[in-house]
Amino acid sequence: MCSLSDVHNLKRGFASVVFLIEKNPNLLEFDTVKRVLSSMVVANTVAPAFALVKCMFKNRFFVPFHVWGSLLVEISRKNGSFVGYLGVFHENCRVAIDEKLDFMIPDLDACNAALEGCCFDLESVEEAERVIELMSVLGVRPDELSFGLLGYLYALKGLEGKISELEGLMGGFGFTDRVLFLSNLIRGYVKAGNVESVSKTVLRSLEGGGEDGSKFSEETYCEVVKGFLKHGSVKDLAALVVEAQMLEPESVVGESTTGFGIVNACIVLGMLDKAHSILDEMKAQGAAVGLGVYLSILKAYCKEHRTAEAAQMVAEINYSGLHLDVCCYDSLIEAAMSSQDFQSAFTLFRDMRDARVSELKGSYLTIMTGLTENNRPELMAAFLDEVVEDPRIEVGTHDWNSIIHAFCKAGRIEDASRTFRRMAFLHFRPNGQTYLSLINGYVAAGKYFNVLMLWNEVKRRASTDDSVGFKLDHSLIDAFLYALVKGGFFDAVMQVVDLSREWKIFVDKWRYKQAFMENHKKLKISKMRRKNFKKMEALIAFKNWAGLST
Repeated sequence: MCSLSDVHNLKRGFASVVFLIEKNPNLLEFDTVKRVLSSMVVANTVAPAFALVKCMFKNRFFVPFHVWGSLLVEISRKNGSFVGYLGVFHENCRVAIDEKLDFMIPDLDACNAALEGCCFDLESVEEAERVIELMSVLGVRPDELSFGLLGYLYALKGLEGKISELEGLMGGFGFTDRVLFLSNLIRGYVKAGNVESVSKTVLRSLEGGGEDGSKFSEETYCEVVKGFLKHGSVKDLAALVVEAQMLEPESVVGESTTGFGIVNACIVLGMLDKAHSILDEMKAQGAAVGLGVYLSILKAYCKEHRTAEAAQMVAEINYSGLHLDVCCYDSLIEAAMSSQDFQSAFTLFRDMRDARVSELKGSYLTIMTGLTENNRPELMAAFLDEVVEDPRIEVGTHDWNSIIHAFCKAGRIEDASRTFRRMAFLHFRPNGQTYLSLINGYVAAGKYFNVLMLWNEVKRRASTDDSVGFKLDHSLIDAFLYALVKGGFFDAVMQVVDLSREWKIFVDKWRYKQAFMENHKKLKISKMRRKNFKKMEALIAFKNWAGLST
């Protein structure tokens, strides 16, 4: 009957249960009550849910608290108020005490929900302490949340003596983790507009020189920031960060610091300008700025792709004697490259090298890959030239190949040749891919003589022994043959053919026949005989090999 998708049936179910409670509750099973209330939670029908429980009390139909209690807590939380729940809670506790029914005793979660209603909804000290007294009578032991809720209320009301009593009681119960309690104090002080007590509470969290730093949540820091900006000033907030830095041990750095928490809260709240103001105010006060303060702003720069400002801040950080870790540099450089802010990426990488960061490979690859994807070989060449002698970076032939290939693809043959010469000068050995890129570039530009010069070099280096030279493969043989045929260098063509035979590399003659017919169809052997006998012999040899003889 209690169909979740049918409110009409839910009403009928409610009416039927109430009827049985009033007329003959013995016919009603506890599970039926639970199913009806569960359906009400899903349908978010608050009033009928409370009416049903009140009906149970009125007719002395005592259903165990665990059957329905958590469902009323859930529907109350869902609707943002525990005021209605409080009345039912108190009636239930009266029944449990008067009737001596242990199964009616509420659990800790239910008691804390009632306490939450007293502290946050009613803001009543009397009602909150009444709930605590009931918990004591019923034997329900409070937890850190119970003390935290009371702490909020006492801070809101300015009851410092009661706060001290609470802290003593917490020690008596063996609760040593004060973070939840202090967070609630801060929340109460913020609502009361007492920023001085907020500061004292934040600083108290650092007493004892904890090695893990402040453990407040992002939500708590946001409360702190909102409180100061509403009831205090940026100057006071900066002063709090400075005092926190003085209390924090040297082992607490970066995101574990109070400075990071406060400045990061500004950014989370969408107030990057206030984060800057805190930084500027700290400098104006002549205070040392901790790394944590910078980190949150740098993260915001990354997210907003304000990489030029990030690079400027990194320089400032390094100048102050602080040092970013490799992960931070990597993130900044990646953001710069994704924004195509190449100059900032280069600046950050220089700062990274100057800061003696040992692991440079990740950022190096990020820059090279980004420049490749954006077809900026001239920047790749300049960048590689700058870092090539750094022992922390493993520059290889493949890096030079990427630049040469990109230049050739862009038709910038002179730049490709210049890079090739620079590569050789720095003692990087070209491989098959290096030559293949150059051949394709020269062919596209019609520079066949350059291919001939390249062949003369490769011919000297080619070897079956990798330690001496490098092995020619089919793709390289094919590229040389095609280019040299098109260029009309048949003596070199036959040298390539001889080498392919020696190394047993198969070549498709049809491709070179086509190249010859397209470029040299009108070439006459008789004319060549009179001018250059050697060239004539090479031409005849090629035509015989290719099957072009008549």
